[in-house]
Amino acid sequence: MLTLGALVGRVELELAFAGGVAATPHEAVRVAGLATLTLPQLLEGEPQRRLEPGSLVLLTEMPFRLRGRAEVALETLLEQLALDGCAGLAVSVLSGAHQPFSLAVREVSAALGVPLLTTTAPPRQWVRAGRDLTERRLAEAEARAGQLTTLVQQLPTRAADPEAMQRIADWLARALRAQVLVSEPGSVLAASPETAAEALAEAFLRGHREGLAHDRSQGPHTRLIPLSSAGDAQPPAPADDAWGGRGATAGDLAAVGAVSAADAGNTVLAVARRSPPFDDADLRLMRHAARLLGLLDQARREHRAAADAAHAARMAAVELLLDAEVDKARRVMATQAPGLLTPDAVRVFVVETPQDRRDAVLLRCEAGTAGRALVVADPREDRRILVVEPIRPRRTGDAVATALTRLVAELGADASLGGSGTHPMVMLADALQEAITAQRFALRRPDAVALSAQSTDLVSVLPRDAARRWARGLLDPLLGPDAQGEQMRDTLPTALAFPYAVAARRLRVHRNTVRRRVAKAAELLDMDFATVRDRATVGLALDLLADRHRPERSLTLVGGATPTLESLLASPEARAWADNLLCGARGDRRNLLATATVWLAHDAHIEPTARALGLSEFTVRSHLRALEGHMARDLGSLGGLRDLQFSLHILNGEVGSTDLRGDLCSTP
Repeated sequence: MLTLGALVGRVELELAFAGGVAATPHEAVRVAGLATLTLPQLLEGEPQRRLEPGSLVLLTEMPFRLRGRAEVALETLLEQLALDGCAGLAVSVLSGAHQPFSLAVREVSAALGVPLLTTTAPPRQWVRAGRDLTERRLAEAEARAGQLTTLVQQLPTRAADPEAMQRIADWLARALRAQVLVSEPGSVLAASPETAAEALAEAFLRGHREGLAHDRSQGPHTRLIPLSSAGDAQPPAPADDAWGGRGATAGDLAAVGAVSAADAGNTVLAVARRSPPFDDADLRLMRHAARLLGLLDQARREHRAAADAAHAARMAAVELLLDAEVDKARRVMATQAPGLLTPDAVRVFVVETPQDRRDAVLLRCEAGTAGRALVVADPREDRRILVVEPIRPRRTGDAVATALTRLVAELGADASLGGSGTHPMVMLADALQEAITAQRFALRRPDAVALSAQSTDLVSVLPRDAARRWARGLLDPLLGPDAQGEQMRDTLPTALAFPYAVAARRLRVHRNTVRRRVAKAAELLDMDFATVRDRATVGLALDLLADRHRPERSLTLVGGATPTLESLLASPEARAWADNLLCGARGDRRNLLATATVWLAHDAHIEPTARALGLSEFTVRSHLRALEGHMARDLGSLGGLRDLQFSLHILNGEVGSTDLRGDLCSTP
């Protein structure tokens, strides 16, 4: 990884520590990445998110001198950089410019330990430097994952056997007629008999509490051996002498050292018996056993480190996929699971289980999926396991879904399973949200399983070619090759589905940028995104153009060859879809569909809906929750609103939908 000193030494960056800043203490600081910020952005309150530790922040568009608000904002930025563990702050200045930092700023920098630097290099040089830092980090992560994967593959099967330590402890306890304990701070690795842990823990605690001064001549004879030094010539530490009140001998110091070794995180072998005292043959036997246990402990630690690295690689791959960085995720997993992420389509499952059982259930999920999926514990929810299944073309069967369904049935009432439909790999975040929604509905089902099927999705029942022609016609003002159109197309799916602040975080842009792009798109499309109708219509068009790897369907269009949304929704397949979606709600005596119709007409606002129906707001909310259960849809999401909007329109013609000409498609 590059350091500040190395970056200062790169001539093309024209980087130097600012005047008055001592360079030596900061030259070895490692730089993990580059974050660029302009002065106007800083004055607007950026950055609004936590910066990555080790980042070098480059501040551009600086005036000749920092004064007033700019100076205060810079001091605030330095405080954030210190909290986030950033490498330093570099300011772009003109060649030959004087010191841009005031004395107050330099004092804050020195107090916080965040170095100030200046650069006169053009922005393109820093773009290259940022790309270089990213590539270096990726290469280092790939190399580390490859090394640890190779290490796991080369570990002996017997050495990695989790029962091997216990077998050796049982054998040693029988051979010496003693109690044997192998432990590390915080956990017991092996104990023979099972009561040895309690008996020997007392000796450890007494040694910590009373050191060499306590007379315990009637107690058991105890030996402590740190496994990290089991191969040394030094005899096992006589813990009974050390705590027996006979003075501090060399053996006593070794005993204290053994206890200290346990404190330092090392694994310790403890052997105790009441009589007779251990002789030389017993001690040699202990040393031989300790050497074997030391090898097993080393293999255990290395195996755990490699497993942790493999888990970290899987977590990194899932996070990259959630950020739509598919190529990077494939590179991260290339050494661990070659070809696993090669397909372009994916399905996501969510398994929820009690927190104290999650690790065990995760192992069973890994065994059940048999290398066909990425299985990780969700870092954001301590009860949740994520299963990411890449979908290969022309696959037969649904082995992963079947295995997970069987597992949840075996786990009982505390477990539940939700699954998404098939999505493009780059839309993994959408697939995850769909699976989470399905899992919530699974809690209401007897089998605790809810798997989204493509047949329940409106997009899947529309004729593909005609539907895509309609979508292109509707979105035509946004489909130009210019950068502005591309930005709006990238922003709209997220901005329509989430509040602007949330969308900005997901898109990694400022919320004002999201607001501006959405407003421009609404103007070009002649839409009002404050209405559910227009959000649902544009959301459907965007989904149709996203291409979710659906099978081709041959349907007869109603209304001629030129597709309109009305003709698409008039097909028998669409009517069957709507009828199936709302059939449960139709039988509810509370007339849920009437509530839903008025609610949509008031753009999903509860208060005016309640007034229009003459009901309480609580009753309206309870009707909508019941409707969610019947439909298995989240009405708080754009997808749930869209399906309700169009299914009501298809069956009742009570809710309008804007077509590509801006007219309402109303069913007579």
